Amino acid sequence: MLAIIGGSGLTQLANLTVERREVVRTPYGEPSGPLTFGRLCGQPAVFIARHGYGHTIPPHEVNYCANLWGLKQAGATCIVSIASVGGIRADLSPGAIVIPHQIIDYTWGRKATFHEGGDAPVVHIDFTQPYDPELRHALLEAARDAGQAVVDGSVYAATQGPRLETAAEINRLERDGVDIVGMTGMPEAALARELELPYAALTVVANHAAGRGDSKQGIQFASLEDILRETMGRVRRIIEMICIDGK
Repeated sequence: MLAIIGGSGLTQLANLTVERREVVRTPYGEPSGPLTFGRLCGQPAVFIARHGYGHTIPPHEVNYCANLWGLKQAGATCIVSIASVGGIRADLSPGAIVIPHQIIDYTWGRKATFHEGGDAPVVHIDFTQPYDPELRHALLEAARDAGQAVVDGSVYAATQGPRLETAAEINRLERDGVDIVGMTGMPEAALARELELPYAALTVVANHAAGRGDSKQGIQFASLEDILRETMGRVRRIIEMICIDGK
């Protein structure tokens, strides 16, 4: 069963035929909200809004452990994360859809593993390729079949938030080899790997990062809502095509 985690701009999945909503409990507390079960193009799927259905949970307060555990417990077999990001690389302008292939984690203080506390043994996971290659390939194929242009590959920086970055911080990220910047990619991806859930991301460039393009003197918030509304429609068509193809 495909699980979809919706981020900013996608607090509900309009093309999901809803069958039920379920409040779940986990050993790690409550997820961001009830899980929404239904069907996409006839295939079972489950959806959760990362920031809550009212978009009230900031990135550093998301209970990533509960969200991932709850999806696994509900029968999810793979996860597609939807997230909005800032574009650092010159060709990644607002409205671009990017399927990243690497992550650099700049977050701190977030619970980042299921394997800690008490007498739990230390568990190391291989995280060389943080996104599942087969699921990434399925997303790329789905985008092609849906006639939607996407960018194949980028380095995603996960920052702490909820504030956006300074221009100097974006300069540092660029020197580190980063292409896009967001606030929710970690520890989500690592926790999915611990649970052996294939995980990949569809990211939407909502704005130029600080000091870039029309954000040179400041982020242009007025245009974000329109960009996200239009681009998330394209994201929904890609997600539908994954289900149609049975990936």
